[in-house]
Amino acid sequence: MTNSASLDQTNLPLRVRDFYLGRQPVLDRNQALYGYELLFLTGTHGAIGRSGVNPVPVAGGVPAAAGVPSPESAGLSATAAVIAHTAQLGLARAIGDACCFLNVDAEVLASDIFAFLPRERTVLEIAASVVPDADMLARLRELGTHGFRFSLDGLDNNHGDSNARLQRLLPSCSFVKLDLRRTPQAALATLVPHLQKLDKIVIADRVETREQYQASMDAGFDYFQGFYFARPAVLGGRKLSPSQSAVLQLMNQVTSDVDNADIERAVKRDATLALNLLRLVNTPAVGARQRIDSISQALLVLGRRQLQRWLQIMLYAEPSNHGHNQTPLLMLATTRARLMELLAQRLRPAQRSLGEIAFTVGIMSLMDVLFGIPMTDIVDQIPVSDEIRQALLKRSGFFGELLRLAENIESADSDDAVGDTVLPALKGLAISGDEMLELEMAAFQWTDTVVRYAI
Repeated sequence: MTNSASLDQTNLPLRVRDFYLGRQPVLDRNQALYGYELLFLTGTHGAIGRSGVNPVPVAGGVPAAAGVPSPESAGLSATAAVIAHTAQLGLARAIGDACCFLNVDAEVLASDIFAFLPRERTVLEIAASVVPDADMLARLRELGTHGFRFSLDGLDNNHGDSNARLQRLLPSCSFVKLDLRRTPQAALATLVPHLQKLDKIVIADRVETREQYQASMDAGFDYFQGFYFARPAVLGGRKLSPSQSAVLQLMNQVTSDVDNADIERAVKRDATLALNLLRLVNTPAVGARQRIDSISQALLVLGRRQLQRWLQIMLYAEPSNHGHNQTPLLMLATTRARLMELLAQRLRPAQRSLGEIAFTVGIMSLMDVLFGIPMTDIVDQIPVSDEIRQALLKRSGFFGELLRLAENIESADSDDAVGDTVLPALKGLAISGDEMLELEMAAFQWTDTVVRYAI
């Protein structure tokens, strides 16, 4: 395969380049992160979607495989263009150490854009439009020899003709995704174990509620994809765990400007906090010049601002998960907070303090999910300014606007949704699609680094 990493994408049409990158987690049975499905969305209906279909002309000279018409005459799928464009920015920044699920159609599969992808961690999801003729099956075998794996979508018990086509693709695929909206729940009890007997890894797709998640667990799915983990299950009177209470108390001390000696005593009372603090200050993320072995030294090196941020992130880290700590809520909260901080810095560069406030709003915006209690109770327990309160409770003001944009980016999984919510917000903030992509990639990379070193 030729190396396409150096392709010049600067001349791509605005319709192709002006997109943003959605990232939806794929979780294992312990709710730990396994990978991400990357969604390239534009808000231009049909241009770039989850299935990677509907080709548009692409400039920049993306090479085609032998026997495939050139981009000038036929045009590769827009997905091919944005994959190449994103890879230039560093696809690894978007996925960290996780696996990457990418939707591909026949034109993308026939192209030669795969050289720059991390093949050992890339799963190519075969779109419903792919026809499994002899040439396509041969192409899948060829890509398989380079280490790529494939996922089959759309298998259900309702469409015999469709399933006959999918059965031809099944031997080439390591993964099978079952859309819970299209697959009858009664069929899952037999379909999931049948696929697993064929050595297929089965993923439950469109898991939107905790009830769906539990039903999928009972059916025996290997992995799960959807937004269920970020939907609040608000329970009145729920108590915080001892570790969460300790972090919250320490956060209150930090924001109350108590003496370092008092903070040091509070950290020492919780062995987990003390050990993690020492580990944090001795990592490349902090950059200390010599090893630090005392809590007092660690607090001086870290400083109040970084200590507060670290404590906010620690709230989302499950103590039992250290070493395998990329829980979905932790990754979502830190990415949202960092993205909001970067947006605030980009929009109002002369007011650096706004970035810190935006980060706090982002990290706190998921605490109702984390704790299972109403947000009104949380802002009563944690002292916050009125502008933070209004952003969290009403999505109002500058920070509320940023929060609303971040939430819409996370939840939109179709071009129509992007056109209705994300693009108007970007236009209102005077942020281009390319700028948004750069900020997203930076937030993804920052989250991966922080979680790896700090927790």
